[in-house]
Amino acid sequence: MELANTQVMLFQHLKSMLPPHLSMADEVADLLGISPDSAYRRIRGEKPITLEELEKVCVHYNISMDQFLHLKSNSYLFTGILREDKEGSFEEWLDHLLKQLMYMTSISKKHIYWLLKDIPPISHFQIPELARFKFFLWTKSILHYDSMKGVKFDLKDSRYDAYEQKSRKVFELFNSVPITEIWNIESINSSLRQLRFHYDAGSFRNKSDALLLFDKMYELINHFEQQAETGVKFAIGTKPAGSKVEYNMFVNELILGDNTTLFETDNMRVTFLNHSVLYFVNTRDQKFNDMMFDNLQNLMQKSTMISRVGEKERGIFFNRLRNEIASRRNEIT
Repeated sequence: MELANTQVMLFQHLKSMLPPHLSMADEVADLLGISPDSAYRRIRGEKPITLEELEKVCVHYNISMDQFLHLKSNSYLFTGILREDKEGSFEEWLDHLLKQLMYMTSISKKHIYWLLKDIPPISHFQIPELARFKFFLWTKSILHYDSMKGVKFDLKDSRYDAYEQKSRKVFELFNSVPITEIWNIESINSSLRQLRFHYDAGSFRNKSDALLLFDKMYELINHFEQQAETGVKFAIGTKPAGSKVEYNMFVNELILGDNTTLFETDNMRVTFLNHSVLYFVNTRDQKFNDMMFDNLQNLMQKSTMISRVGEKERGIFFNRLRNEIASRRNEIT
């Protein structure tokens, strides 16, 4: 009876992982090569699942059995993709990100918690000039494309056209998910350092492009301030009144974030940990995710909320961010 209950718990967990429009019985039947009726009997615990079938399910859906067998272990299963320094890896990264966000948006009730080290990279995608600089930075300095060797940044360079349509779709999906962000004054510095590094390295074909990018950073930060004031997500150039997507913003002066992200639904949590600048690994382990959720809640309690409330604190924080941009921009004028 205990094993049957464990089997039922496994399939209940699997159901929480699937987008609502998919039938779990059909998915299990296709995976195991059995009939939907046989799949239903396994899902209900009426027929024991074999070790071979269990292995197929766990491998296909990246599930660890530890949490269902009540094993006391300090091991946690993380999945994700690793960085590959090859042509095409950025396109694969965009495709992976798109797939993750399509799954998130398929769920009716969801929320993202983000402990920022940097401005969320996806947020840059709504400003074409900043998006193009990020494409340049990532393919040249992070993924080391051979085709980018010796290339200088030029806003008019057509090589970035291929990324724009997909990156806009990524942003649209991301902007439809309610979010709580925990910022620090340092959260802007990574983008500013990247701009200054490539300017000093002579990577800009035109100085005017570098100055324009600093101006676009003002635009992005001003938009974050508007989102914080209204408490909703909306795209630049649109009206906040048309959005119902919740946006919460906290400022923590003590803790510098590490880009840890937690995705929560009614019955599931997933933690994403950042690695190799662009990439994330994730876990659905309940014990780990409950701990991470409690940690984020504790950080929020020790932070200042500046979305919808805290007008004075919000103004002070964003003025500091704008002063950081002005200081870096003045260094090159």
